[in-house]
Amino acid sequence: MQGDFREHVAALTSSGVQAVEVRRPGHLDGLDGLIIPGGESTTIGKLLTEFELMGPLRQLIQAGFPVYGTCAGMIVMAKGIGGLDQPLLGVMDVQVERNAFGRQVDSFEVELTLHGVAGGPVHAVFIRAPLVRSVDDNVQVIGRLEDGTIVAARQGNMLATAFHPELTSDTRVHRFFVDMVRQSSDRSAELVRNAV
Repeated sequence: MQGDFREHVAALTSSGVQAVEVRRPGHLDGLDGLIIPGGESTTIGKLLTEFELMGPLRQLIQAGFPVYGTCAGMIVMAKGIGGLDQPLLGVMDVQVERNAFGRQVDSFEVELTLHGVAGGPVHAVFIRAPLVRSVDDNVQVIGRLEDGTIVAARQGNMLATAFHPELTSDTRVHRFFVDMVRQSSDRSAELVRNAV
């Protein structure tokens, strides 16, 4: 709907899976997992509401459907964003701070170790990125900056990163999510059939 979804489609295709764009509830039918892209979190939340995807997506995710949020997608998935008022799925037990590193000119790139992603550090691109202020006990922190700032987390069927792996040629983070989806694919297809 909004954000860098084309780049995610390319990364998923390079990872050997078929990707489709989702804009309406009926587009969820037959999917095994979903990526909520970067972009502008307020706009994504409003569009999810306007196109009647907010409720069905929330139900699917809470029932175990795999979802991955990058940057703005992480914000939309969070249970809290510091008291700001905007539409959220509110499914992941994390508190997120929007634009935590500053404005567009403060964007940066680092090599980042992600627990569970093999092959050494990934090149992480942060653009007006959020950060995770806190996580509940059931959330696994899988990536931190050198100063300890949390920038990647996993909670069961949910994955979230503050950075944009789709903006690099390295598809390991996407393949990590694809593996999550494959581990729950039979159940995911059934969840979508029952929800849509």
